[in-house]
Amino acid sequence: MSSIPGKFVIGLTGNIATGKSVVRRMLEHLGAYTIDADALTHRVYAKGAPGYQQVIDKFGKWILNKDNEIDRAKLGNLVFSDPEAMRQLEDIVHPLVRQAADILVKRATQSVIVIEAIKLLEGDLRNVCDSIWVTNAPEETQVERLIKKRGLSREQALERIHSQSPQSQKVTVANMVITNTGSYDDLWKQVSEAWKQIIPGAKEKDASDDTVQKMKPVKVAKELTGDFTVVRGKPKHASVIAELITRLSKGKRSMSVDDVMESFGEKAYMLLQIGDQMAGVAGWQVENLVTRTSDIFLEENIDTAKALEVLIEGVEKASAELQSEASLIFALNELANQETVWQKLGYEKRTPETLGVQAWQDAAIESTSAGSGLFFKQLRQDRVLRPI
Repeated sequence: MSSIPGKFVIGLTGNIATGKSVVRRMLEHLGAYTIDADALTHRVYAKGAPGYQQVIDKFGKWILNKDNEIDRAKLGNLVFSDPEAMRQLEDIVHPLVRQAADILVKRATQSVIVIEAIKLLEGDLRNVCDSIWVTNAPEETQVERLIKKRGLSREQALERIHSQSPQSQKVTVANMVITNTGSYDDLWKQVSEAWKQIIPGAKEKDASDDTVQKMKPVKVAKELTGDFTVVRGKPKHASVIAELITRLSKGKRSMSVDDVMESFGEKAYMLLQIGDQMAGVAGWQVENLVTRTSDIFLEENIDTAKALEVLIEGVEKASAELQSEASLIFALNELANQETVWQKLGYEKRTPETLGVQAWQDAAIESTSAGSGLFFKQLRQDRVLRPI
């Protein structure tokens, strides 16, 4: 067992573009608390964080951008082409990431912890893990993903892949190998089966949790009344979620079951109910300790203020379990104009550059779309990567 009483720690690793983050997200859907150690690495050397000055002292001020933040692209280009520079950077960030991970693990309420790290086996984090899981994919699949998702050239993709230790070395020491060749459905089955092997009672819980499956969303012709409740949607509820988003968006977001299944690799869904009627949905995620909520769709004939209150409170409660520091809501159309409602819920209308913390700004810039209004709420004061 891990060195932390009452916790079972899964170390999740695998080379670039093998699907580690998707598997981590799946384990989060199943009830684990998950930590992206690689994202913590970026926070370690953000301005004001404990590694910021150390990285500048080691590599020079040329890596700073116009806002005096460390430019990750410049730093990445340096360390990926120079093994010695990579080692020097890791000597700075790994101890700090370990400290941050220890803090998050100890205050997590979940009994299963997942730590995702691309260099898990090379670092100190390996020593806290009870089980090592490795994601695996053919090299050509890795190349295709890096070209498509990161905009790299084929040569750049191969350079990134070959700069890492051979994938076969990781597979050899794994307790569990998850093969990711592109099918989300197949990947979900592998992860679910692996989860059932380590979690007592997981099979029985999965079989009994069919509340949402029994719901039958239908077009509403009259005002809905009754108590509002929320439930977290899961991949097995994909058909319900697809129908709900397609109908409530009036076809602007036409979703198939496959689309929803794929989106579960990045986000979760909170479903709003009135009695036995589905009345709304929100897509949300906690990434790098920041909650992002988008894809909010509601029935027209309901109390919008009450619906948003219950739906967003559901997201915030789930976010608290994931130790989120801040909540960002990206509201479209008429929901973006509900400023009084958002204020009542503790949100301020903001722009990304006014958020102050680099991780919050990055999340806002990445998720903001044309025509959306950004609403911000800080969820906790004790940020994990203030200077340690």
